[in-house]
Amino acid sequence: MIHLPAEQIANLYRLSPEIILCVFGMIIMVVDAFLEPSNKRALGWLGFAGTLVALASVRLVANDPGPAYSNLIIADHFSIFVHVVATGAAALAILGSLNYLDSEGIQSGEYYALVLFATAGMGILAGADELVTAFIGLEMSSISTYVLVGFRRRALQSNEASLKYFLLGSFATAFFLYGIAMVYGAAGSTKIDDVQVFLQSWQDAHGRPSELAMLGLGLMFVGLGFKVVAAPFQIYAPDVYEGAPTPVTALLASGPKAATFAVMVRIFSVSFGSTVHYWFWAIAISAVLTMFIGNLAALVQTNVKRMLAYSSIAHAGYILVAFAASTAAGVAAVLFYLAAYVLMKVGAFLVVTHLGQQGEKRLEIRDYAGLGMRQPVLAACFSLFLLSLLGLPATGGFLGKFFAFQAALELRDPRFVWLVVIAALNSVIGAYYYLRVVIVMYFSEPAQGYVQAAVAPALRLALVIAAAGTLYLGLFPARVLVLAKAAADSLSLH
Repeated sequence: MIHLPAEQIANLYRLSPEIILCVFGMIIMVVDAFLEPSNKRALGWLGFAGTLVALASVRLVANDPGPAYSNLIIADHFSIFVHVVATGAAALAILGSLNYLDSEGIQSGEYYALVLFATAGMGILAGADELVTAFIGLEMSSISTYVLVGFRRRALQSNEASLKYFLLGSFATAFFLYGIAMVYGAAGSTKIDDVQVFLQSWQDAHGRPSELAMLGLGLMFVGLGFKVVAAPFQIYAPDVYEGAPTPVTALLASGPKAATFAVMVRIFSVSFGSTVHYWFWAIAISAVLTMFIGNLAALVQTNVKRMLAYSSIAHAGYILVAFAASTAAGVAAVLFYLAAYVLMKVGAFLVVTHLGQQGEKRLEIRDYAGLGMRQPVLAACFSLFLLSLLGLPATGGFLGKFFAFQAALELRDPRFVWLVVIAALNSVIGAYYYLRVVIVMYFSEPAQGYVQAAVAPALRLALVIAAAGTLYLGLFPARVLVLAKAAADSLSLH
């Protein structure tokens, strides 16, 4: 009988969500080779079971948090919170994929395995306590999603989106890696805490931050800004989101963004927390550009997927407002916003998954005309997600924005006041394109040629979870907010 040292057992225990996701992914790929095409749908349920087991393991890890593998990974309340958000997004995306893959004729175990591998990468990103470990997590997530974006192999638009995402993503990853190299050259270490100590001592001794380290931070922001679709690195997002299979778009717009914001918090607010006055303006300018580019471009879209893609860009800007605060309240607001954002964004894209029909041929806003009369429950769900994205009271989206803006205003700094004013103005701009879709659904004559299809049980389950979660966060936010604050307090903020 093999007896493992206690430290090694603790390492495996604290990395258990990623191990479980990868094991289920490998099992799916092996079983896939022995199943008939008509039975491969079962692999989707196996993948969904994998996400549930991973979520259960996160709950167990929360009872005994701590570092793993010589502090390369840390299972603290912060990483645990992000694990739940990212894994939940993957679970909903899998539920929304079951019937979609059948209708497109691309049902395959490879798809579900890639989703699980991508989610494992997101988990490593969330728990990375060292920059090279974060790079590994980023690569795991990115490589899997490059393939997923092009999974509709017979669709030229999907192939184009995959190639564009791969090429631009590779450049962004290279910037991130060069940034890590420069930080290592300055600090002599790539561990989050070591870099924090170095920068504090350097600034105390020289009265200014290390120029080489700050250049490295700028390069890392290029790589991470690409993943969270922050301006000016957002240009790829509308084409990629539109060309990808819609359930993949739902995952892309949610899970990777949450995990990447998590590692950005560790790098900016922990490692470089003592230099916040130097990097604040880069984040603030990016936030303003992101909000205006996302909202103004969404105003003129007629394709629902592209409109939601630009909406995702705008919401990255709102999150950056709280992120720029670099306080415990700001980090808690970022986490709460991400939890609400994942539910409403995944829910919105899953509605589009169903209504797009085979070949994703019904994606224009006019195709949604009269949906409120033909499928009132589905229209109500879509309206809820859109109104939450708008920030209507009693929804998670409203409180996400409220806490983000509150965290910025609490600093009583004129710079943040102007940032919040600009964000509020952009929320008003966003009301037009969200409400336009709602009006078309309820106040226009039904679209011609629309063949009503019943919502599949798996998709119905995903929509119920997303809708219930959106309302829960809007009506009873206290529990999740307490968890978000505990997660923020677990970080060694400057």
